[in-house]
Amino acid sequence: MRAAYFDCFSGISGDMVLGALVDLGWPVEELKRELDKLDLFGYRIEAKKVAKRGILSTQIKIGAKEEKKERTLEDILSILDKSKLEKKVKERSRAIFTKLASVEAKIHGKSPQKIHFHELGGLDTIIDVVGAVAGMNYLGVGKAYSSPLPLGKGFVKCSHGILPLPAPATLELLKEVPVYGSDIEAELVTPTGAAIISNLAENFGQMPPMKIEHIGYGAGQRDLTIPNLLRVSIGVIRKAYQEDVVSLIQTNIDDMNPELYEHIVDRLFHEGALDVFLTPIQM
Repeated sequence: MRAAYFDCFSGISGDMVLGALVDLGWPVEELKRELDKLDLFGYRIEAKKVAKRGILSTQIKIGAKEEKKERTLEDILSILDKSKLEKKVKERSRAIFTKLASVEAKIHGKSPQKIHFHELGGLDTIIDVVGAVAGMNYLGVGKAYSSPLPLGKGFVKCSHGILPLPAPATLELLKEVPVYGSDIEAELVTPTGAAIISNLAENFGQMPPMKIEHIGYGAGQRDLTIPNLLRVSIGVIRKAYQEDVVSLIQTNIDDMNPELYEHIVDRLFHEGALDVFLTPIQM
């Protein structure tokens, strides 16, 4: 199975994800063709090679005209539903924006339907999310894994004013995701990056046993004391790592007609049990 491992040593943002996927071999023209299916206008995409601390990478810059309209979740879902994107790209993109709306609603004490996205409803966020999902689909990635995420410190200016880092939306999105603190005074993980990786990654930790085929570096927009890069490795997962979760169910049955056991065993196998066995108990 083809899998991707996101090494987020310098955090993650939507444009870093796009840069890494293009660096892995997703043609930028294919990215643009996918985005054309959204039937949106007023933006441009530029991809260029840059070096971060000596490491060659791909940097994506999205230029979008200033929009006065603040989109709601319904607006964004309508854009996705009316698009010509593949069904699975639509569904995953919908799930990411629905989660974003749920998080924003919790933070502001409103219902998801009444939330008006500010920065998160802009063209660049829609492009980041749809592009990330479409790129993974194009590269044939079946599973995704990620390293724990570093959280920068300080403050960030947004439409709500000056907020502490990590931003409230980012922290809410990363519930149950392994994170650690960093001394870097910058927003290492953006809300969009958190929304994307929390949806894509099935597990957070060390790289699983895999045969690496390709490595891509997506550049961020900042120059930090460390390379401001997202490294994504794509390869084949070793079969030994492809495990299923199997539940073990045990019970004691007292004072039952033994003739019924055969019927119970047949029913359990019919319902999907992998194995069934009986053990006599002396009481």
